Amino acid sequence: MTMKSGQWIIELAGEKTRRTRRMGRAGIAGLMLAGSATAALAADPAAGQQIFRAQCSICHSVAPGVNSIGPTLFGVVGRLAGSVPGFQYTPEHKKLGVTWDAATLDKYLTNPRAMVPDTTMIYAGLKDDVERANLIAYLQTLH
Repeated sequence: MTMKSGQWIIELAGEKTRRTRRMGRAGIAGLMLAGSATAALAADPAAGQQIFRAQCSICHSVAPGVNSIGPTLFGVVGRLAGSVPGFQYTPEHKKLGVTWDAATLDKYLTNPRAMVPDTTMIYAGLKDDVERANLIAYLQTLH
């Protein structure tokens, strides 16, 4: 009886480990998804403004109608790519055919040349997800 009890305990412990491992993987996946949603919801426009000043303001203005080396970013969210009057875009940028929203800006700002290979923007991209979310939150306030 002791031997059978011991075997039963070992088998039960093994089954519990398998269940725990499966639940652990599912739990981790859920936390990762919740983490990305939380990062998007918790984006900080004030922090994004600081990133803009440090990395973007060299070439871009946030004033309406004021282009610099790059086009004004005033009203960028909701605007068709390559459509700022008076700015000379590359042909590929003009043909991009996207309207800038959080998702397209996120993709573009991660690696501009991956999305528009002939872009004249000499910016390698903003690799940090939180900083990029903050920058996009700031850009969304510009209207």
